[in-house]
Amino acid sequence: MLIGALGCNLAWGIIDAGMYLMSRLHEHGHNILVLRAVRDATNLEAARHAITNALPPLLASALPLDQLEIMREKLRQLPEPPIRPSLTKQDGVGAVAVCLLVFLSTFPVVLPFMFIGDARLALRFSNAVAIGLMFICGYFFGHYAALRPLLMGFLSVAIGCALVFVAIALGG
Repeated sequence: MLIGALGCNLAWGIIDAGMYLMSRLHEHGHNILVLRAVRDATNLEAARHAITNALPPLLASALPLDQLEIMREKLRQLPEPPIRPSLTKQDGVGAVAVCLLVFLSTFPVVLPFMFIGDARLALRFSNAVAIGLMFICGYFFGHYAALRPLLMGFLSVAIGCALVFVAIALGG
């Protein structure tokens, strides 16, 4: 069971790393398209529109026209972008980091199986560890998302409990 759990954690780490690389490839490609749209714009308004569409709405709404013009000029001065997006060494390092983060962050959930001989009891301890981690993640999510941290921590616990009950009902 322990080897299966570790293997599953590693598999999810690899899957998440692959999704991270897909996301990075999308971002690189989108940046190329934005740069080309700005360069190929037939008028200033089309170029400014391409720039504001690439920015978060709050930031785009705060930029005056003269700042958009400075950005347009700087973008026009950049070297010609590649024809197709590609991944960088930094993207590869990021993917390895994501894989390790996923694997290592789920490792505490596996620890009860290493120290408790009764698999059923170890599973319940594992569930408790997972719920504790859900509270911590929810708390920090709330803090960084300008939400109420304690509320988000408890909401994450409620979601975690619901998921544990579903897993138990399905034989987990």
